[in-house]
Amino acid sequence: MTQVKGIEMNQPVVRSHMWGLILAVLVGWMTVGLSHSVSLAQDEEKGVMAEDNAKPAIDGKAPEAKKPQESFLAWMIRASGIFGFLILLVSFAMVAIIMMVFLQLRRDNYLPTAFIEQFEQQLQAKDYQAAYETAKASDSFIGRILAAGMGRLSRGYDEAVEQMQQVGEDETMAMEHKIGYLALIGSIAPMLGLLGTVQGMVLSFQVIANSTTSPKPSELADGIATALFTTLEGLVVAIPAILFYALYKNRLARFLMECGFVAENFMKNFQNAAKPAVATPSRPGGAAAASAPSAPRAE
Repeated sequence: MTQVKGIEMNQPVVRSHMWGLILAVLVGWMTVGLSHSVSLAQDEEKGVMAEDNAKPAIDGKAPEAKKPQESFLAWMIRASGIFGFLILLVSFAMVAIIMMVFLQLRRDNYLPTAFIEQFEQQLQAKDYQAAYETAKASDSFIGRILAAGMGRLSRGYDEAVEQMQQVGEDETMAMEHKIGYLALIGSIAPMLGLLGTVQGMVLSFQVIANSTTSPKPSELADGIATALFTTLEGLVVAIPAILFYALYKNRLARFLMECGFVAENFMKNFQNAAKPAVATPSRPGGAAAASAPSAPRAE
């Protein structure tokens, strides 16, 4: 059982905090980028207003009054339109899934150190019934598959292993479905941004088509802003979704490999438990040969 313990000891403790750090960096990066863009837009807006106020009257005519300037955030929300709202909803779903999987895909939920040490001590003490009760009471992944296999030992070791594989596949499929939603979001968000891009270009070309003279840049700005903002928002949502999908998928695969290795080593203690005891001739002096350990009783 030294190999089983080695699995736990070789894992750095820092990995449990890696996911929270990555998420915090992404959120901070998005917040800093947005605030920087807002500040640049406000500085540019103030500069334009100062230039307009400083312009003297030409030919005795006062300069035309400019429209009140809206903030960068209000401009972004207005230009994004319905597709920006849909991307915002998708981003909320992405954050919820990332946090949910982060809380579930932890080592304590798959290979808890306390459970493995207790289970190993009970096996070494030949207390198989207590080991079964410990596995049955555990809510971890390794505990559920061990309890499922030990509950079928009375029907044979091969059937016990088959039951363990079935329970493991069910648990794995449930987690893979949750992680798969991140890949779906990573595909949908850019498509929504592309729809916004097409809509913005259509609006701009509509202005050009309906104008009898050369349209002003301000008249084309709304359509171009819609095209660019929705593309940006779609990519901002898709990139973290794809990143966390890859990280969670690799983490799940590593946990499943370690759980399979640990469960296989544990179940080797019960490989002969389901076989019926064979009567053996008494040894000289009246001592009988030791029989195989009995399978634990499943309730």
